Amino acid sequence: MVARPVIAIDVMGGDEGAPVTIAAADVARRRYPELSFLMFGDRATIDAALADFPQLKACSTVEHTDVEVKGTDKPSQVLRSARRSSIGLAVAAVKAGDADAAVSAGNTGALMALAKLGLKTMPGIDRPALAALLPTMKTDSVMLDLGANSECDDENLIQFAVMGAAFARIVLGLDHPKVGILNIGEEELKGTDDHKEAADALRLAGPSLGMQYEGFVEGDKIGRGDVDVIVSDGFSGNVALKTMEGTAKLIVELLRRAFRSSLFSIIGFIMSRRVLRQLRSHLDPNAHNGAVFLGLNGVVVKSHGSANVDGFANAIGVARDLVVDDIGNRIATDLARFEQHRALPEAAQ
Repeated sequence: MVARPVIAIDVMGGDEGAPVTIAAADVARRRYPELSFLMFGDRATIDAALADFPQLKACSTVEHTDVEVKGTDKPSQVLRSARRSSIGLAVAAVKAGDADAAVSAGNTGALMALAKLGLKTMPGIDRPALAALLPTMKTDSVMLDLGANSECDDENLIQFAVMGAAFARIVLGLDHPKVGILNIGEEELKGTDDHKEAADALRLAGPSLGMQYEGFVEGDKIGRGDVDVIVSDGFSGNVALKTMEGTAKLIVELLRRAFRSSLFSIIGFIMSRRVLRQLRSHLDPNAHNGAVFLGLNGVVVKSHGSANVDGFANAIGVARDLVVDDIGNRIATDLARFEQHRALPEAAQ
């Protein structure tokens, strides 16, 4: 357990850059006074922003770089220069042990490539997975993978389930999270062989891993919140995520148009503003901001590029929670338990 976590921040990442990331760091500092920060980016820009936050400045160290990775840059084109960028130096600080976690709202592909190359995967993990919180009808759910791996076999899905359950225990505060695998149907006979084999393994080992395996989950059931962790390959997971985000925007826009369509609609809007504010707050991506690359030898959190101050502060909070609760050790322990369980004869299981 780390008592006073150091968070490395890519200050130049995101749509707004320093104005948002610096202000968000101050919000996180007030929420978690034990934090200190390593800030990477243009020193003049950072110093100017820090002038408004003297208490944040006192617990921050600034390292200058004038190399910046734009959101439109392709990972393959910027990988060499990206190591000297604010996003690359933040990841390097975690690798060197100078920081306990890195947070960036910058280029997702570049961040993923740099994190995988610099930090490597944990023993027992074949591929890292991108995990994030999703709003549901009940509480939030964890979903992974959301785009790091387009194709996955049964071992990948099993590892994602183990990592997702460990993540849910920390972020959602659940002792035995319910885990399901995203599939084209709930019946055990549906899906690929990899889906079926992963399901069989998790069904047997679930209780020993501190999780409840609930079976397959269809896409239209994601929002119900019946399971706490939804496991998927990165292709299907990313499509499902973007579909949910687009549907949420569609609902909000249709409501906006409907309430402007007539005088009676406007009156109805005035009478229902409180409920609509609650709906908007529940669907606000800033409230669930902070996707995590699980399975690496270090904590790396990806913020939405369009995140506001509260959103980026939430991403810092996710990084802090994973460091304090030692996500890496939890995953390693659960993986070891799973391998021990799998080694038992079937009759004993």
